[in-house]
Amino acid sequence: MAITTIKSTYSLDVDSVRTLEALARRWGVSKSEVIRRALRIALVAGEDADGSVALEALTRLQDTVRERGVDLAQWERELRAERAAAGRRLWVGSE
Repeated sequence: MAITTIKSTYSLDVDSVRTLEALARRWGVSKSEVIRRALRIALVAGEDADGSVALEALTRLQDTVRERGVDLAQWERELRAERAAAGRRLWVGSE
């Protein structure tokens, strides 16, 4: 199915154009696609202007952690140990 497009002209400052071009390169998409994505992101962010969606997600995460009985202190210790071990491996590999 064909997607209807409308060609439009907008004026942007130099920094905005550079940002647009950088995002297009980073994401591997056209500048038009960057603008489409940015508009969708802005719409979602605007719909959650009061932070209610983010707060609801955090509450669900906290509830899940409690329900599963996750020991966060133990998880933190394990994560720190993993990171330290990875750092030592990277350090040894660079010599």
